[in-house]
Amino acid sequence: MDLDTSSIPELTAEELRQLYKLLIATRDLDVAAVAWQRQGILPGYAPELGQEAAQVGSAFALDTSRDFAFPTYREMGVALSLGVDMVEYMSTHKASWHGGLYNPVSTRLAPIQAVVGGSVLHAVGWAHGQRLAAGAGSAEAGLPAAITYFGDGASSQGDVHEAMNFAGVLKAPVVFFVQNNGWAISLPTEEQVAGGTVAARAAGYGMASVTVDGNDAPAVVRATRAALEHARAGNGPVLIEAMTYRRGPHSTSDDPGRYRTLDEERRDGGEDPVARLAALLLETGAADQPFIDDAAAEAKAHTDTVREGIQALQPRPGQEMFDFVFAEPTNALKAQAHAWREESEHV
Repeated sequence: MDLDTSSIPELTAEELRQLYKLLIATRDLDVAAVAWQRQGILPGYAPELGQEAAQVGSAFALDTSRDFAFPTYREMGVALSLGVDMVEYMSTHKASWHGGLYNPVSTRLAPIQAVVGGSVLHAVGWAHGQRLAAGAGSAEAGLPAAITYFGDGASSQGDVHEAMNFAGVLKAPVVFFVQNNGWAISLPTEEQVAGGTVAARAAGYGMASVTVDGNDAPAVVRATRAALEHARAGNGPVLIEAMTYRRGPHSTSDDPGRYRTLDEERRDGGEDPVARLAALLLETGAADQPFIDDAAAEAKAHTDTVREGIQALQPRPGQEMFDFVFAEPTNALKAQAHAWREESEHV
């Protein structure tokens, strides 16, 4: 079933301006983070160049008073749009902490998930739990909804199929947000997604789906708002496939030149999402050039502040690796913690 988005109103001029500020801030920080890795400030980073509209647009649609987002390792734009402290977010990429130092409960962003497809399972479990906790008649009042992110490559993982099946059967209020960026690391989408599109799979799980231009930020906002409304009303999950393009490497350890040429990147990359929204603002009169220039300056200032914060991060106490495994530590874990203290702290 194709999701109907026609009832969702167009974004206001103020919303478009807010969206652009988030978009340019994401672009500036993302480009800088790649440079920081090359400079040795970050051990590793997963760039999102070209995918900013998909990430910012989807996060922009969330209601952080009740919804919850479940990211992978590439959703920096989602985190920034939700107001997460970027130094605390980047602590994982700095290898100072695993999953981010930010508070998931207050930010409504689950910890960064490095397991491919792992966040999808968590989102379905959380969404089903919200439905159970709300009880009968909860859909009329509007259920809290989860949104979970993954790529076209991750869509082939068994965990994703199991999660979508459970969500469909249980009518869990969850939005599966697929960023189809054309590549599963080095493998093009057409060589690993049977059936042509990820969205086509939704019908097999009894859920609605919508395919959206992932480089069109306002369109992504409207599609996500429609999906969230559908899920909150108790109609079950929705799969959104945002068609975009990964303009850079899969990660800073990847060399895309080994599997595609620069000419192919220029041909397939599509319209730049940041420039596209800037053009829309100017054409519609929602903003003028000074606004565009000021947003770029604000983005750069924010990036500089984040860099200072990242460089000031210190290693976390080693004991924490044992403190946050189980609510009630097992005897084996206690023994490991004791051995570690003897060897490293000479206790």
